[in-house]
Amino acid sequence: MSAVATVACVEDHISKRNFDQLARFIYDYSGIKMPPTKMTMLEGRLRRRLRATGISSFDDYCDYLFKHDGLEQEKVFLIDAVTTNKTDFFREPNHFNYLRDHALPKLAARDLRRFRIWSSACSTGAEPYTISMVLDDFTGGNPQQDYAILATDLSTDVLQTARRGIYSADMVAPVPPELRERYVMTPLDAHRREVRIHPALRSKVGFARLNLMDPSYGIGDPMHIIFCRNVLIYFDKPTQHRVLSRLIDCLVPGGYLFIGHSETVSGFDLPIRQVANTVFEKV
Repeated sequence: MSAVATVACVEDHISKRNFDQLARFIYDYSGIKMPPTKMTMLEGRLRRRLRATGISSFDDYCDYLFKHDGLEQEKVFLIDAVTTNKTDFFREPNHFNYLRDHALPKLAARDLRRFRIWSSACSTGAEPYTISMVLDDFTGGNPQQDYAILATDLSTDVLQTARRGIYSADMVAPVPPELRERYVMTPLDAHRREVRIHPALRSKVGFARLNLMDPSYGIGDPMHIIFCRNVLIYFDKPTQHRVLSRLIDCLVPGGYLFIGHSETVSGFDLPIRQVANTVFEKV
């Protein structure tokens, strides 16, 4: 790409018409709301896509998407650019305390031999690997018990990071020391500030791309536990209800749904009962 095109990308601004087109597509495809207050954010993030494609203006980019059949090829990259992927190990730790102390013992009391867990908005992998640490610690090498975790996300970028299982040393600081010692590998070179999740733990997590806007979720057998945390906040109420209904359809009776601490199911008629703060059991 020429230097002239690069400057055009940097200096160009998104018009209201272009923003409205993009916001409508993003909402229809991903459920993510893009109010006018996010115009500057969208403009900044999409500048990287303009540079990557060699397109010199937002007008040309939108023409490429909506007039010249570029959407099929570009939509994954567009969605990757606009999704927010904040995540931490043991984020909202009360959830993992409840998982360890209540949900897993109650499920195990049914003589359950294999726990099936779904992290439905897994981002860069901190959540499913945290769940795996809790499950591996709970099963304690018991040959009568096993577990499998499905981890999905809309963003291909974050899934690539999650599969590698490599993180900054600072990011795994919230992991309790006894679990960090067992499940987090440190490099021989003390100057490297990266760590890696133990291969045995990574082998328990399968990663796949999934859009929560899909009319149904092809995830196989019903799950015992589903985590869908800090993604509902990006949806409007009708979309929240549709997503929650589909998630609950994927739970076994007596299975558990975990949502984010800033999220609610208030006002929705769903076959669940609250058992802890933002934790629900399917009835």
